Amino acid sequence: MTNFNRHELLIATMARLLIGTRHIAVGVSSPIPASAALLTRHQSNGATRVSILGDPSNTFWSDGGKELFDCAAQGRIDAFFFSGGQIDGAGNINLVGIGDYPRSTVRFGGSYGSAFLYYMIPRIILFRPDHDPRVLVPKVDFISAAGTSPPGVWRRGGPYALVTGKAVFHFDSNEGRFTLQSVHPGETLPDIQATTGFAFDVAPDLSETESPDATTLSLIRGSVGREIAATYPKFARESLGIAA
Repeated sequence: MTNFNRHELLIATMARLLIGTRHIAVGVSSPIPASAALLTRHQSNGATRVSILGDPSNTFWSDGGKELFDCAAQGRIDAFFFSGGQIDGAGNINLVGIGDYPRSTVRFGGSYGSAFLYYMIPRIILFRPDHDPRVLVPKVDFISAAGTSPPGVWRRGGPYALVTGKAVFHFDSNEGRFTLQSVHPGETLPDIQATTGFAFDVAPDLSETESPDATTLSLIRGSVGREIAATYPKFARESLGIAA
C-alpha cells in the first residue's frame, strides 16, 4: 500500500468530486481545495479551467472578486469551495460569528458574497479539515448562505458535498440533509456519529474513502505541489514535501 498523509487524501478525494467540471474557482486561504482543483486539471489533461484568487499564474481575471461574481452569474463557473465557522445539517453555513448577532461572542471573517455564490454555482463543496461538533452543528447561529431555498425560489447552485478530516457526505437538496458516503481510513461510523453535531443519513453502501493511488500521489507531490508552492509555500513544504 502506498503511504500518504491526510492532506493528500483530502486533495485526491475532492478531485474525484470535481470530475466533469469545466471551470473551478477557488477563493483565498484555500491550499487544499486549490490543490484539488489543480489535480483535476492535470487529470483532465487541461480540459478543466482553474481560477485561484491570489494566484496570478492560475487565473485569467484582472479584477479579482468582481469577475468571480460576474462569471458565477453568467453560469461560467461549475464548482467552488466554502468552509464555515459553523455548518449545519441543512447545508447552511455561518461565516459571521457565534452567538446572537449582532452581539456575537466570536466573530468570523464575514460572508463576502457567499449567499450569492451559493445560489449561482452548481457544485459547491463544503470543506473542513477538522471534524468537530462545535463546527458541525444542529443549527448555525447565523445563516451566511442557505443550503436550500423555499419552493419557487430559483437557484442553480448549492451544497454538493461536505468533505472533512474524517469523512465525505453528499447533500440531497430535495431532502435538505446530508448522507454519509464514506469514512476515511482509520475512522469508524460510531466515531463520525459521536463527532457530528447534526443528524445525517447513512448510505446503504457506506465505504472507506478511496485512497490515492501511486499515479495520483506522484501528481500531487510533483506538478501540483510545484504549482501550489508559488501561492502557498508553507503548505507545499510541510504537507507535500515541495520547496518553493
